[in-house]
Amino acid sequence: MTIATGIGSMPGDDLASALQVVLDELAGDRGEHGLPFLPELPARGVTSGMIGRTLSLVDGIGVDLQPAGWRLTDSNGVDHRRARSRLDQDLDVLEEHTQGYDGAFKVQVVGPWTLAAMVEKPRGDKVLSDHGARRDLAQALAESVRGHVRDVRRRLDDRGPVGEASRLVVQVDEPALAAVMGGGVPTASGFGRHRTLHPPEASEQLGWVLAAIAEEGAEPWVHACAPETPLELVRGAGARGLLVDVATLDGAGHEALGSALEAGDRVVLGVVPPLDDPGLTDTAVVERLRRWLDMLGIDPEEAAPALGVSPACGQAGASGEWARRALKISRSAAANLG
Repeated sequence: MTIATGIGSMPGDDLASALQVVLDELAGDRGEHGLPFLPELPARGVTSGMIGRTLSLVDGIGVDLQPAGWRLTDSNGVDHRRARSRLDQDLDVLEEHTQGYDGAFKVQVVGPWTLAAMVEKPRGDKVLSDHGARRDLAQALAESVRGHVRDVRRRLDDRGPVGEASRLVVQVDEPALAAVMGGGVPTASGFGRHRTLHPPEASEQLGWVLAAIAEEGAEPWVHACAPETPLELVRGAGARGLLVDVATLDGAGHEALGSALEAGDRVVLGVVPPLDDPGLTDTAVVERLRRWLDMLGIDPEEAAPALGVSPACGQAGASGEWARRALKISRSAAANLG
């Protein structure tokens, strides 16, 4: 069955209201064609952004917020504790608002390479610059994600039997993976670039996180909307679903998605603009998806069970009205595709 979902970020600063929008649009009729998700609300501040939210999960290493951004430290600082408290509160809201819902659900975490490209070492420069530091961060993330999966499953699944209808999807966000692999991440001075990462290391450390998710009984997907993201590497690391912005794909990207569909892996295509587009209709979205499948020589009926539809990227900058309508259009398009 073709499904519809969102990437994660939503406008506003009220989690209960944003989650209700998601549930209204994606969880009706017991979730048919919809995959609801826990919204992220960057408007609430840096501790609610994608990096701060994921770092709030990480145990075993210290982190704190500095003027230049998040940094590894000897012990966790007050901003880390605030981020952890905010996430706990959000999970309480999730548990309360999903009473009676027993369909699939999605949560999001940032992947190890985007964290390594965004978080600094204790004495400055990115974690990416140090082999040992990036390895330690990836290992800590993998173990911490295990605990997060257990917590979310407990809040969602304890109300009934665990099975296909109550499956949990964990989306690993890797928007910086292409830059990491291509040597495009700036050094602290801004005058240089960190050296290119070798594919075996990139695959191994991403694989730790994806394996931890799968071993806890959840389904690991990867979202990457940057051009030249190595999607075959991502699949090889263990991703069972890919979420991409169709507009960023090159030839290799189209081919990788075609291979994923043929293998029965989930492919969620970002074809709905994340920002306001009042003239867009679900018919136009369906036509675009059919043209894409035709370009790959794939029968829409055969592909429908593995396809997904979503906004092209996060919607933190959208109006509240468009954030709701984008999800509505995505679900309607998914239903029309099958």
